[in-house]
Amino acid sequence: MGSNVGSTLRKRVIVGHTYEVVFDLNDFDETTVGPWEWDLKRLVASVNVAGRQNGLNARERAAAVKRCVEGYRFNALRLESMGVLDIWYLHAYPGRDNPIAKVDPKSKAVFRKTLDKAMHTDNHALLPKVADHKGNGFWIFRDNPPVLTQIDKATKQKIIKALNDYSQTLPRERRVMLSHYHIADVAHRVVGVGSVGTRAYLALLFGNGETDPLFLQVKEATLPAHAPYLPSLEADFRHNGKRVVIGQRALQASSDPMLGYTQIDGRDFYVRQMKNLKASIPVEWLTGPSFNFYAWACGAILSRAHARIGDPARIAGYSGNSTVLDEALAVWAEGYGDQTETDHAALVDAIRHGKIKADTSESSSAE
Repeated sequence: MGSNVGSTLRKRVIVGHTYEVVFDLNDFDETTVGPWEWDLKRLVASVNVAGRQNGLNARERAAAVKRCVEGYRFNALRLESMGVLDIWYLHAYPGRDNPIAKVDPKSKAVFRKTLDKAMHTDNHALLPKVADHKGNGFWIFRDNPPVLTQIDKATKQKIIKALNDYSQTLPRERRVMLSHYHIADVAHRVVGVGSVGTRAYLALLFGNGETDPLFLQVKEATLPAHAPYLPSLEADFRHNGKRVVIGQRALQASSDPMLGYTQIDGRDFYVRQMKNLKASIPVEWLTGPSFNFYAWACGAILSRAHARIGDPARIAGYSGNSTVLDEALAVWAEGYGDQTETDHAALVDAIRHGKIKADTSESSSAE
């Protein structure tokens, strides 16, 4: 089962009465059943393109990609002899010393900043940024076009019904937890570049009073881009929202407890929490050893995800303990990066000559 591994995130698990932030994969819209090496090739392509954006030359880009594949191979070899349940219990904690990898000072500083951001990015912090208090415990979303806009009553009722249906896809104990919340408002929310053209909504709920907000994103799930090149999926995966949810639960060490799926007007959707204790590594801050370490860490995390649902011994055997795979994928990723630059130049040229209409103003609409 593959995932979109172009970026990573930090999520939370609860230890006692405190929060522990973990480093894991993000963005599972493209998750499907397919060859594991497609994921690795997609990751090294991202490393190469990010390296170009950060000003790395061809030699430095190749070094970063090789480190990424090295991280993947290292973890595959480490996990192949580990117990199945032990692999499922594995988490990566960025706030702790890592006994299996030496972290350079700059990387440590970046991780600390991101860790702090994750700990302060929660429902309470988001509430005053996107909603207005109308008194008597009544909150509504604030219009912020084009990112966040109000919807008509008929659409709102459809979303509320879809959320009721979604609740039935949660495990029974989480369904009970969700039943303690009530919906205060629903709005349309534009999502990131990779999801342009799909429908997405944001629901604001409250549990134990106004100090207990919950944001749920209701996001359309479409066929993965590589579906035409793979065998048809089993019936369990044909609902695209369910496919995303199953993939995320399988590949992440600590998944969102509110993950579920639903339908609206015959379209598949999945539901997840919005921004609760999450933050992404700012790749644009990284150069040199810190960029290479991050590439290594992404490779290692992807390897652990594959070991959860694949055959780690076969993957480790294929990857080998030499640098052959590293070098081959470095060459492949450089070719991919060249093609990306060519395609982007053609797009810019088409916009410049009016062949394609595009809004080139800067705006933020994070997932």
